[in-house]
Amino acid sequence: MHNIMRKIIIALVLVIASFEVAIAQQDAQYTQYMYNTIAINPAYAGSRGVLSIAALHRSQWVGLDGAPTTQTLNIHTPTGQRVGLGLSIVNDEIGNATSQETYFDAAFSYTISTGDQGKLSFGLKAGGHLLNLDFAKLAGFTEEQGVNGFPNIDKKFSPNFGAGIYYHTNHFYAGLSVPNFLQTKHFDGSGTSTSYLAKERMNWYLITGYVFDINRNLKFKPALLFKAVEGAPLQADLSANFLISNKFSLGAAYRWDAALSALVGFQLTDQFMLGLAYDKETTELGNTAFNDGSFEIFLRYELFNNPRRVITPRFF
Repeated sequence: MHNIMRKIIIALVLVIASFEVAIAQQDAQYTQYMYNTIAINPAYAGSRGVLSIAALHRSQWVGLDGAPTTQTLNIHTPTGQRVGLGLSIVNDEIGNATSQETYFDAAFSYTISTGDQGKLSFGLKAGGHLLNLDFAKLAGFTEEQGVNGFPNIDKKFSPNFGAGIYYHTNHFYAGLSVPNFLQTKHFDGSGTSTSYLAKERMNWYLITGYVFDINRNLKFKPALLFKAVEGAPLQADLSANFLISNKFSLGAAYRWDAALSALVGFQLTDQFMLGLAYDKETTELGNTAFNDGSFEIFLRYELFNNPRRVITPRFF
């Protein structure tokens, strides 16, 4: 059993590292992306109209030792009628810290009105990426040996920048973004253009959704996310959520050819919201005895300028 688990972890690390061939490395994925939008689109900064602080933890393929885990922390706020600022930190880990990546970005948005309700925002982000590969944490490898002759990488820093646009009304939203434009190669060991340990590629995101007011106490929101990266299949996430009395949300999602998900959210107070999600793989991996699905927990705090004035929670 230990040998099987070890082989699976090594295979996961090697796929993500994607050396010897130009396999695309994708950004971390989230089931509750609709509550974590600034992580993929800087134009979202300040769009909620209040100071918003959100944290998310994702455990991928629970039960598989060394499976990926992701943590995010996002802070954004409007600083005037048109300008929004934000900060996003993402930590992605696999193989019990064998591969660890940390992204940190500052976001800026500028918003113009397009009508009585419509607002169009343009966003820019700039930051960096730290990559740490320590194959000594895998049984059977030494710190000096690495894997297939490649040495470990110790907190290598790579700068990057991204951009996005975001349009929304009281009921509709749509956004297009590229979080990272620079395609960084990490360690070209042989001096050739095709032999490297990992390569960051551009990820394109398209998000959209609409909120239907069924009645005074019930809202329905279908939403869609497309993610595209060269060298990998197109990812499509379709979700449908109900918001009941502005306090409780319940929904489901489908990641095309990948997973089925259940989502639930609680507006605990006017400021605090808690979200939970569970994914069940529809691939062969989902049928293995080593995988109990994937879990996410999300917590958001929002600070209103006037505590006496409670804003009806927006559904995006």
